Amino acid sequence: MNFATRALLELQETTLLAARAVRGLFKRPRYIPETIAQMDAIGVGSLTIIILTGFFTGGVLTLQTYPTLKYYGAQSTTGYLIALSLVRELGPVLTALMVTGRVGSAISAELGSMSVSQQIDAMRALGTDPVRKLVTPRLIALIITLPLLTVLADVVGIIGGWTVASGLYGMDSSMFFNSVRDGITADDIIGGVIKPLVFGFIIGTIACHKGLTTEGGTVGVGRTTTRSVVTASIVVIVTDFFLARGLQYILDMPQ
Repeated sequence: MNFATRALLELQETTLLAARAVRGLFKRPRYIPETIAQMDAIGVGSLTIIILTGFFTGGVLTLQTYPTLKYYGAQSTTGYLIALSLVRELGPVLTALMVTGRVGSAISAELGSMSVSQQIDAMRALGTDPVRKLVTPRLIALIITLPLLTVLADVVGIIGGWTVASGLYGMDSSMFFNSVRDGITADDIIGGVIKPLVFGFIIGTIACHKGLTTEGGTVGVGRTTTRSVVTASIVVIVTDFFLARGLQYILDMPQ
């Protein structure tokens, strides 16, 4: 089986799994406690890595751009540049990649271990739908928590940029935050929230599909986890391009 055929089959199976998971939202039981537990594990458990990523991303953006802007006499727009870069692009993408590495791998490993130990088959034998119990709660948790984590990364990144601008370059704080406030529009914020909604759905679907189709014992679990992270990361980056282009048309952003 060549690469193209295998990729199409993977896409078909992943799409069908996503459709079954969405259909499970409208059927009982809904496994609300499981969903809340997943939101806690994904959202609260990812706070530290998201805060660190956001803060130092904003800081390094300021570190790299402020000298160039000052050379052209445009250092007053530093806050606008940092905020725009984070809200539109870096915040959603970096948050999605961090969550893919931390959460996507964990989901694949957990479901993969259940698959190779025949726990999934036991659930089916007992009349429980594995997709509704295992996949749907994780998808819902990712779709809810990833936008919240992205907003947090954006805010912390702006704070990191301000810290470097004021502490290292002596930029006035009011000038920095006025630049942020005057430059960011509602369309930028909306676009920055739509992206993680899509990314969360992609990460959850790919991780769950890889986990449920694991074969080959414990060795297969490790192999599946690696493939899940790599595949989800690539799909997120590719999807980001098309989302960015589509949002330019939908929200009438500058092209």
